[in-house]
Amino acid sequence: MALKVYTTSWCGPCKRLKSQLTREGIAYQEINIETDPSAAKFVESVNGGNQLVPTVVLEDGTALANPSVMHLKGLLARSGA
Repeated sequence: MALKVYTTSWCGPCKRLKSQLTREGIAYQEINIETDPSAAKFVESVNGGNQLVPTVVLEDGTALANPSVMHLKGLLARSGA
């Protein structure tokens, strides 16, 4: 299963993370919280009421706000993904 990456169209850190994930060959599903109200509510629910992007959700449901690609690679390696 791919990572879920919650983004907005204007988010610089989102663009950087997506580029890095692509470069590293890590599959992800992009979800734009500006066009998906339920996604925006989810992001708020895992970030203390704030719409922090990028928010990345791992297969096990762990949510991370603005993680580095190196951090994600380490987590994925440990999980065997």
